[in-house]
Amino acid sequence: MAAKPPLRVLCLAGFRQSERGFREKTGALRKALRGRAELVCVSGPHPVVDKAGTESVGPESGLFTPEEQLRGWWFSEQEADVFSALKESTVCRGLEEALGTVARALNESGPFSGLLGFSQGAALAALVCALGQAGDPRFPLPRFIILISGLCPRGLGLWESILQGPFSLPSLHVFGDTDRVIPSQESVQLASRFTGAITLTHSGGHFIPAAAPQRQAYLKFLDQFVE
Repeated sequence: MAAKPPLRVLCLAGFRQSERGFREKTGALRKALRGRAELVCVSGPHPVVDKAGTESVGPESGLFTPEEQLRGWWFSEQEADVFSALKESTVCRGLEEALGTVARALNESGPFSGLLGFSQGAALAALVCALGQAGDPRFPLPRFIILISGLCPRGLGLWESILQGPFSLPSLHVFGDTDRVIPSQESVQLASRFTGAITLTHSGGHFIPAAAPQRQAYLKFLDQFVE
């Protein structure tokens, strides 16, 4: 019997990550899902000049490699290239370009069975699904979504209401009990917008877990979509 083709998953990097760096950060997960899922990584469209971006604060994040071109999906201040994940903001500067980047990836590199997002990328992935559910033709609804260290983005203006949900697609929400960058309650709030959300917690901080317990949870979640 021929082997079933792996599920293709578009993965949205976090703030202040490069595409190459995010591929490296998902290496353990990629290995854990070998044969089950193909991870296609993409980073934000905006170069991040200011190295004080709040999402990368903390030794557990491991997001910064000096020789890489770090990027972000949008900025929460009008004049500075920063993303303050937990502060109320009146702007999401560059978000339209971010949505365009995801739309191009879906169109040019698809089709994809699912979306995966990490941190700021998880917030964007949730917005993409919300827009898809609302009928935006750029964003066909995926079969599933995996959100790691996710949060409900602030300062979306007219998009704020669209993220209230509920969202009907199957979702897996992964977060760390000791995450100091995106506290677990932020991820729980995002999960509450999804009907039948599955949560997977770990004892660590702001990273993509792929140890044996998480590996089994990922595989169990993905198995329902393998045809």
